Amino acid sequence: MELSSFAAALGGGALIGLSAILLMIFNGRIAGISGIVSSAFFSDRKFSDKQLSENTDDKSGPAWQWFFIAGLVLTGVIYALVYEQLGLPTFEFDTVSQPMLLIGGLLVGLGCSLGRGCTSGHGICGIGRLSLRSIVATCLFIAVAACTAVFIH
Repeated sequence: MELSSFAAALGGGALIGLSAILLMIFNGRIAGISGIVSSAFFSDRKFSDKQLSENTDDKSGPAWQWFFIAGLVLTGVIYALVYEQLGLPTFEFDTVSQPMLLIGGLLVGLGCSLGRGCTSGHGICGIGRLSLRSIVATCLFIAVAACTAVFIH
């Protein structure tokens, strides 16, 4: 592994950890991405003008979730626009067919539902809180991912 790959992974991990900490500090929420996306899309709660104003402490509605998702998407767009100029590593997704990506995405969603969370909620936030449930779930995620990688490749 090259030093630049290590530095990129370390920087990315630090940013993920920082975002989880900031969400907990400013919103009192755990950065479980699957839960955030699920709640934003499938919640029966609606936006209110009060949630979007600066004079409210109501953080239970979907507004913060949509802003969080928009931030994730925007970060990807910014990276795609500047990675060549900054000499950042690229990612190749053409090694896996689109149907396989779709099936994989559906299976990941099913696993998140069965595991009551994802790697961000369990692996980053849960392990950081020393949650036994999250430690077990993360070990299971990693084991299934390793078996899947061996099976696919």
